[in-house]
Amino acid sequence: MPESDTSKIEKNFYLDVPQKSEVFFLKGSNSYDWGMKNRLARIFDAASGKTVMLAFDHGYFQGPTTGLERPDITILPLAPYADALMLTRGVLRSVIPPSLNKATVLRASGGPSILKELSNEYIAMDMDDALRVNACAVATQVFIGGEYETQSVMNLTKLIDQGLKVGMPVLGVTAVGKELTRDANYIRLATRMCAELGAAFVKTYYVPGFETVTAACPVPIVIAGGKKLPELEALEMAYRAIDQGASGVDMGRNIFQSEAPVAMIKAVRKVVHENMKPTQAYEMFLDLKNR
Repeated sequence: MPESDTSKIEKNFYLDVPQKSEVFFLKGSNSYDWGMKNRLARIFDAASGKTVMLAFDHGYFQGPTTGLERPDITILPLAPYADALMLTRGVLRSVIPPSLNKATVLRASGGPSILKELSNEYIAMDMDDALRVNACAVATQVFIGGEYETQSVMNLTKLIDQGLKVGMPVLGVTAVGKELTRDANYIRLATRMCAELGAAFVKTYYVPGFETVTAACPVPIVIAGGKKLPELEALEMAYRAIDQGASGVDMGRNIFQSEAPVAMIKAVRKVVHENMKPTQAYEMFLDLKNR
């Protein structure tokens, strides 16, 4: 039964305190709906404004990549130290325990293997399934300048339209492949196109002149780790990217192929979230590795 408010305490409407509307902390994201912002706030740390994403979706086109032969063994020990996991729905369901409670960014495009033309991708996951597994974002590859450029761009726009209907952010991933250029001119073009078409954030590569890439992109950029580098070089790349405007990293091989993966992801976190200098982070890596 409902009860009447019979309290004798005088009501306080705080007439001298105006209600405030919080400005959302993430670049270019203030006009999104509540659900979009909430999902993005699970991916990006509100205190630092940055994210450390752990990428292990490589198998969707190249099979059991070195270090990912058994993600249940190699990835699960790393997952607690990531802000978000970049993965496929297949590995999510088969390997990741629901109790882990980490943000997930699901690979939503696919089609060709490494044996075929990689730009010939399509959307390979329904938005309803992303909601079903409580994803925080979905990702698709965009091949600017590739053979199937327009097709990949339309994949992105269709996914964005579906995402806006349900409050799901879309990550646009700029692909370079074997034939495409990897310089600031190209990266500025590809990232700006993704943002203009409605991607909530963009994943791309760190290149010389990267500060012009982040300045020209109105939404957050996270950098791909790319091929395996010596640990100090990977930490230096992460530091330079953050210093030049990146909102985080999405590293895979530079973490799970490291000689000490847990030590490496901890060192990366220090660089990204606390602006630790690369040499200091590398010393921390060596210390953790040798314990």
